[in-house]
Amino acid sequence: MNRILYPFDGKLLRKNRKKLRRELLADGSVRIKRRIAVLGGSTCDDIVLMLELFLLDSGIEPEFYISDYNKFYEDAVFGSEKLDSFSPDIVFIHTTSRNLTMLPDRTDESPEQINERLEAQFDLFKQVWTSIAQKFACPIIQNNFELPLCRQSGNYDGWGYYGKSAFISRLNVMMSDYARKINGFYINDISYLSACIGLEKWHDAEAWYLYKYAMSLDVIPDLAYSAACIIKSICGRNKKVLDLDLDNTLWGGVIGDDGQEGIEIGHETAVGQSFTEFQSFVKEYKNYGVLLAVCSKNDEENALLGLNHPDCILKPDDFASIKANWDSKDRNIESAAEELNLLTESFVFIDDNPAECEIIKAQLPETAVINLTSVQEAMYRLSRSGYFEITSLSADDLKRSEMYAANAKRAAVRKRYSDYSEYLLSLEMRAEISDFTPLALGRITQLTNKSNQFNLTTRRYTEKEMEKIAESDTHIRLCGRLSDKFGDNGIVSVVIGRCEGDTLHIELWLMSCRILKRGMELAMLDSLAEKCRERGIKRIIGYYFKTAKNNMVSELFGSFGFRLDEKSDNGDSVWSLDLDGYKNKNKSIEVRTGEKNEQK
Repeated sequence: MNRILYPFDGKLLRKNRKKLRRELLADGSVRIKRRIAVLGGSTCDDIVLMLELFLLDSGIEPEFYISDYNKFYEDAVFGSEKLDSFSPDIVFIHTTSRNLTMLPDRTDESPEQINERLEAQFDLFKQVWTSIAQKFACPIIQNNFELPLCRQSGNYDGWGYYGKSAFISRLNVMMSDYARKINGFYINDISYLSACIGLEKWHDAEAWYLYKYAMSLDVIPDLAYSAACIIKSICGRNKKVLDLDLDNTLWGGVIGDDGQEGIEIGHETAVGQSFTEFQSFVKEYKNYGVLLAVCSKNDEENALLGLNHPDCILKPDDFASIKANWDSKDRNIESAAEELNLLTESFVFIDDNPAECEIIKAQLPETAVINLTSVQEAMYRLSRSGYFEITSLSADDLKRSEMYAANAKRAAVRKRYSDYSEYLLSLEMRAEISDFTPLALGRITQLTNKSNQFNLTTRRYTEKEMEKIAESDTHIRLCGRLSDKFGDNGIVSVVIGRCEGDTLHIELWLMSCRILKRGMELAMLDSLAEKCRERGIKRIIGYYFKTAKNNMVSELFGSFGFRLDEKSDNGDSVWSLDLDGYKNKNKSIEVRTGEKNEQK
C-alpha cells in the first residue's frame, strides 16, 4: 500500500489503472471491506475506477453500486431494489453544477423570488440526504458545487442577485451549515478543488457533450482522490504524526554551524518569514489533534537551542517526541513509534534532504514522505494530500498532544521504580466506566474506526449504528475513561457484548494504545463481569479475529483466564469464561461506575 501519493500524475494513473489494481490486490494486504453507493448526476464510471484505486492503496477494499445516469434523486427518494439489497456502508453523491436546475435565468425576478429558487434547490438535495439517512443510516458524502467558467455579467455574476456564481456560492454555504449540524454528512469540496486546478482546466464542454462527464477527464483522479480521503478518514485510515527535520525545514540554516543567533526564523528576512509561516501552519495541525515529532541529525542540545529561539513558533513542549541524535532517521522514526505506541504507517515525515527521504521510503514504505524543496510547496502538499483529513473532531482529539506529553512524564516516573506494581499505584489512576452516553458516542465511534492494535474483533461502526447499539436492550456496553495525577486520557476503552440467554458474546473490545500496560483492560473486565451478573449472564464468549496489526491481543482472553475453545488455521480464536466464582483482577485503578446510564 501507499503506492499512490500526492502529487500524482493523473493521466499516468488512468493509463496504468488496471496494472496498479492488479498489483494492489495481489500484495497480500488485509483490507477493510466497504460497500459504497455512488449516486451520480453525470457519468461516474471513470470516477469509480479511480476511487477504487485510491481506496485499495489506503487499505480499503470497496464494492460499488453505481446509479444509472442522472438517477441520483430517483434512487435516493423513490428507492431502488438494487440499491436497497446492496445496503451501502457509505453513499457518495456525485453531483456538480450541471445538476443545478434552479439557477437564475431571468432579470425580471425579485430578490425574494431568487431566494425562493435557492431554498427550493437546497430542499431538493436535502430530500436526497434525508431519504438516504432514513433508509441506510450510513455516512453521506456530497459534492458541493464548482463555479461556472463563463459569465454573462462579468464580476456582477459573483455578487449580484441574478448571478449564477453568487447563487452557487450561497448554496455552498447552506450545504456547509447543514454539514455542521448533521452527524455523518460530509462535503467533498470540489469548489476548492476546481479553484486549485483552475476552472479552465476543470471544465470540458466536449467531455460533457460526448460522454456526459461533468468535468475534464484529466481531473477525474483529483476528484476521486478528494472523495477517497474522506472515506479513508471515516474508516480511520488517517495519519497521526507529523515528524519533522529541523535544519532548513523548520528554520533556515544549520543550528550546529550557525548557532542560535545565525538561523533564519522570524520577520527580519524573507527566508525567516517563510519558515515562520511554515511553523505556524504546522502548529495548527497540533491544534487539530495531530501529534508533532522531531527527527533530526543533530546534537539534542543544539536542537533544543533552535526550538527555543525567541522567534520560533514551535517550542519543545509542542512535540510528543524529539529524536535529535546521529542515528539513522528510519531507526528514530521506529523508536518514536514504539514510544508513542503507534505504527510507522501513522507517520508523515518531512525533510529537506532528498537522500534522507529516499532512505525512509526504502526502509519504512508505509511512512509517507515529503521532500521539502520550499515551505510553500510543502504546505500545499500537506493540504492536498489528505493525510490528516478531518471527519470528526472530539474533545479528546483537541487534547491529544497534552495526553502524549503527560505520557512522557509517566515514562520518566517509571524509571524510578523497580517494581512495576508500585509504579502503577504511584500514578493514582482513576477510571470512570459506564454505559454509553449521547455525548460520548462520537468519540466511541471514532475509537472503533481508528484502533487497530488493541482491537480483538476490529469491527467498525458508523455513528448511526452505534446509536442503535446504545439503545439496544440485548447489548451490554461499556466505555472507560482513565485519568491519573498527570492528566485525563479521555475515553480510552470500549466493550460491546450481545446477550443470548445466559451467554454474552463479545462483539467489540478495544483500547487506545496510549494507555497500554496500565491495567485498564482488567478494570474493564471487572466491570463487564459485574454487568453480566446483574443481567443474569453466566458465561462470556470472546472472539479474536487476527489481522496484520492486532497480534498484541491474540492471547488477551487467555491472560484474563478464559478457556481456549477453538483456534482456526488463520489465527482466529474463540474463548469462554464461566462467571461463577469470578474474582476481580484490577489492583491498581480506582473505579467509579456510572449510575446515570445503568443497564436495566
